[in-house]
Amino acid sequence: MKKLLEISLGIVTSVGGFLEMGSLSTAAQGGAAFRFQLAWPIVVGTVCIVFLTEMSGRFAAVSSHTIADGIRDRFGIKFFLFPFVTTLIVNALVLSAEIGGVSVSLELASGVRHEWWAVPVAVLAWFVLWRSTFGLIEKGMSLLGLVTLSFVAAAVVLRPDWHQVALGAMPGLPRNDAANYWFTVVSILGASITPSLFLFYSSGAIEDSWDRSYLGANRAIAGLGMAFGGVISLAVLIAAGCVFRAYGITRVDSYHQLPLMLVAVFGFWGFILFIASLSFACFGATLEIALEQAYFFAQGFGWNWGENRKPREDPAFSLVYTCALAVSAIPIAAGIDPLKLTVFSMALTALSLPLTVIPFLALMNDESYLGRHCNGVFSNLVVIAIVALSFVLAIVTVPLQILGGT
Repeated sequence: MKKLLEISLGIVTSVGGFLEMGSLSTAAQGGAAFRFQLAWPIVVGTVCIVFLTEMSGRFAAVSSHTIADGIRDRFGIKFFLFPFVTTLIVNALVLSAEIGGVSVSLELASGVRHEWWAVPVAVLAWFVLWRSTFGLIEKGMSLLGLVTLSFVAAAVVLRPDWHQVALGAMPGLPRNDAANYWFTVVSILGASITPSLFLFYSSGAIEDSWDRSYLGANRAIAGLGMAFGGVISLAVLIAAGCVFRAYGITRVDSYHQLPLMLVAVFGFWGFILFIASLSFACFGATLEIALEQAYFFAQGFGWNWGENRKPREDPAFSLVYTCALAVSAIPIAAGIDPLKLTVFSMALTALSLPLTVIPFLALMNDESYLGRHCNGVFSNLVVIAIVALSFVLAIVTVPLQILGGT
């Protein structure tokens, strides 16, 4: 019964937490610019994160290590510094974008500009982390985040051409604006295959005291949960493709355009649902990424760590998420556009993937950690192919976007 509860709650966690500022903005951009043509990177990214999440849970359950301390233990502290520094920088940008997402939702609700909300949002997130347990954060915010299923309802009500959606789920070449097409592909993949998600997942498995008896539950959580999350992201792209095109919008360049996806379907209540979806999902992601920064620091350097501990029992761990929130609130408070920051940080996430994923795959093939539970050839090939695709596209398109100023 306990494991069935873990499966159900894990699926709720995945559905409630999958859609955040990264997935929302990149899927909306893709739908507006290319309608259903970019359904395929959502499908590809979801497949990859299913594999990576299952691996991270299996690694934690069998070895009693998180990914971070496994990389440090297997490769040494000098090697660990490469993924460590890169992940911290990328996570800081993504955390800033998530704080921006909550701030934007509060601006939409109150009319007070989002810059003024950044610091209060960071302080609230700090207070929740300081006072709460891991289970309360994981399950509480994820249950609230279920309001994001309103995008699935909108996609069904809009009655898209499902044949065109199916065609978009198969990889294809751009029909126009190739540079923007491939940059959006990279951004969607970066939003789907965020290292903080599977790094956080392994830490959560240790927090919840998983052992080998949880391997079946882990497969169910990773497979069903992440697949449902991918459906939500795909629903955003469908809603954007139907609604924005109907209004002649082919480029989302302001976060004020985003509520239209639900307003066009549900009227005033669509506006309320959008604010609730954005605020709950982004606030949950803010807590998760701030915690992941602390997990990565503490596990990498062998400190005491755990959200279930009192702050006085692991002061360095608490100090890291405090500093992470304070630093990441600064760009939003300074007036940086959360939407542009989000899309660009997702592309940088794709660029940084190999530094985290490749050593992780080495761990997953190390019998000293996993014994007979090591990866199979198929799992390795799927993840390597998708990460390589993301990396190559990021190398090509990110410089083009910087030079082009878009």
